[in-house]
Amino acid sequence: MIAHVEVLDLIAQMKAAERAFVLATVVRTVSVTAAKAGAKAIIAADGTIVAGWIGGGCAKGAVLKAAREALADGEPRMVSVQPENLLAELGVSAGESRDGIRFASNMCPSKGTMDIFVEPVLPHPSLVILGASPVALSLAAQARVLGYHVTLAAPATDRTAQPDADAVIDGYHLGELNDAKRFVVVSTQGKGDEAALRAAVATKADYHAFVGSRRKMASLRAKLLAEGANAAAIDDFKAPAGLDLGAITPEEIAMSILAEITRERRRGQRAANQTASRE
Repeated sequence: MIAHVEVLDLIAQMKAAERAFVLATVVRTVSVTAAKAGAKAIIAADGTIVAGWIGGGCAKGAVLKAAREALADGEPRMVSVQPENLLAELGVSAGESRDGIRFASNMCPSKGTMDIFVEPVLPHPSLVILGASPVALSLAAQARVLGYHVTLAAPATDRTAQPDADAVIDGYHLGELNDAKRFVVVSTQGKGDEAALRAAVATKADYHAFVGSRRKMASLRAKLLAEGANAAAIDDFKAPAGLDLGAITPEEIAMSILAEITRERRRGQRAANQTASRE
């Protein structure tokens, strides 16, 4: 078992590294249980317990299932592991939820009860901006206020001001990015359009957009297809980027893009919540 202080240290490290994980905490026990109230465990995104301890197999399966669901919808949940006779007294079955509590059966000889709070800790959503146009710079600044982890990529010679971003890349080679829900916007506006779009096409994301007209995007699409780019990946781009708010200034255009990203981001969360509620 890893010391409690080491669990807390690892939580801080994983938050700083923008890694998704679940913190499971035993909040109540009744009768004989392996873990006691206050015990904690960190569950990584792949479902492995990387630090801490919340007991053996009696609770592990139910907690790991809840952890997977919590990472999917971003919502915490309470899991109550109880012997079957106590579940029967409550009138609930294993796997059933009531009043925000998911019940699970304790099949271990100890016949104890454990309540575990399962809390997802998700990295900040990632916004990757390719380009250093006025729209790009405004988009980066506004996104930071809304809690996005912002990466801005553009040649240093194209940058007329220091971007307000968490990470600044010289050029369009993005390399390794944070493992988070990702949104990619190309806002080169005439400077390195093809190179930026090529990098964006190769970057996995929940949203791709191009700041420019449909005609400009069609021209770039033809050039990239001639190079052998994937047509479906290019057609996934929204062009022009942003909601149609009648935006004119760079700040307004940036706001319209963030509004569209917010809609896409929340739509995904609503879908996950609806799926979880049907299970």
